[in-house]
Amino acid sequence: MSEKSDRVSVVGLPRDSRTVIPERREEATGEGAPAHPAKLNAAYAEGGPQLAVHTVEEMTNVRVDHYLEIDFRRFIDAVDEAGGVRVCTKRPLKDFATKLNLKPGTHKLSGGRSLQYVRSRHVDNSADFGRMQRQQRFLVGVLRTLSADRAFADPLRTARLARTVLGSTRLDQGFTVDGLTELTTTLRKLAPSATEFMTVPIGGFSDAQDGIGATLEWDRPKADKVFDALNRDRALTGGKASAAPADPPRLLRQTAFRGDKVACP
Repeated sequence: MSEKSDRVSVVGLPRDSRTVIPERREEATGEGAPAHPAKLNAAYAEGGPQLAVHTVEEMTNVRVDHYLEIDFRRFIDAVDEAGGVRVCTKRPLKDFATKLNLKPGTHKLSGGRSLQYVRSRHVDNSADFGRMQRQQRFLVGVLRTLSADRAFADPLRTARLARTVLGSTRLDQGFTVDGLTELTTTLRKLAPSATEFMTVPIGGFSDAQDGIGATLEWDRPKADKVFDALNRDRALTGGKASAAPADPPRLLRQTAFRGDKVACP
């Protein structure tokens, strides 16, 4: 979120991105674990949220101030608490693994169907890239739901949603109910055009190496420009009008787009 709270920028990081997991000390044994190459999602598997955050900070040179983890149950409950979320598509979306089956048009999804929508990665050949773009489209739908439903002007209703999102976990996620409620209240005021989304620029796939299989390699010069913009509190779209993203997305053409370009009519 920008310093003036007038813009939100979202950057997706593919789970198969090649990274180097930083050196650390195992809490259970006290033994040191050396830095080593891996896929990005291995950071969470090896060291939970703390190592995942540290790894992302090392990769991006962007400080992570808050961490929020939402499991499937809380995701479903939060969507239902919000009264469902509208998504739209110009083409059929069908996934044999999640059983997603949406015809062209606008759909209001319950929590369970929303989980199908954001998890599907077998709709076409774009795999995780298509899934990330649908997740970003879904976020636009969430923000429009919060903005359009006057019930969320009531802090008590918003606090109930915040409690659902946070759940009963003892994990310190950097948010309190009051903090998440305040953030939600701020987000309600933003128009879709004040939100922007992209996936980190990708240079291509690497061959299997270092025992970690094939990985995604970032286009480092372009990626550095993205993260530099975040650190400088500048818009990813450069403050200019953006085009709608390709659907399905293209691996080597990751460009920023504004939320109004994918918002349902």
